[in-house]
Amino acid sequence: MEPTVTILGIAGSLRKGSWNRAALRAAQALAPEGVKVEIFDLDGIPLFNQDNETPPPERVAELRARVRAADAILFATPEYNHSIPGVLKNAIDWGSRPYGESSWQGKPVAVMGATPGPQGTVRAQHHLRQLLPGLGMHQLTAPDVMIHGTSQKFDAAGNLTDEHAAKSIQGLLTALAAWTRRLR
Repeated sequence: MEPTVTILGIAGSLRKGSWNRAALRAAQALAPEGVKVEIFDLDGIPLFNQDNETPPPERVAELRARVRAADAILFATPEYNHSIPGVLKNAIDWGSRPYGESSWQGKPVAVMGATPGPQGTVRAQHHLRQLLPGLGMHQLTAPDVMIHGTSQKFDAAGNLTDEHAAKSIQGLLTALAAWTRRLR
């Protein structure tokens, strides 16, 4: 039996009731055998300032350590103004520094997103996917998980209730685990 693949899920939202955090919690519950999904919350990550990168703030050091310890990364991004949220870009910048010591380098990565709107975070995901090669990440390009109309797909407690979305997340996790094992 192959070793467990540990996927670190990072939601690009600080909102307490974030649909993307809810999607990552669903991913934890839907993870196939041999896959473990952990979640890292970006709350407390300060704005990037190169003057403070060595030594990094404690929360940044924790982010970098968790990324390095994970076998793969799963970004769950909302869409703000046709792009990724600043909090997610900020975390990506912190994780890529200092120069030559990026914690993202060589990591398999997948992207998903959830939004109340009809576009399913397609533009934010497209923008995020443009950043990943520059980070040296090995991007899984399919299947797509773009959850739209979130108020009809999650209950009031933030539990995923939509069968199609659940199957999409499961498919993405299965594909990311296979991609990760292939790259080992």
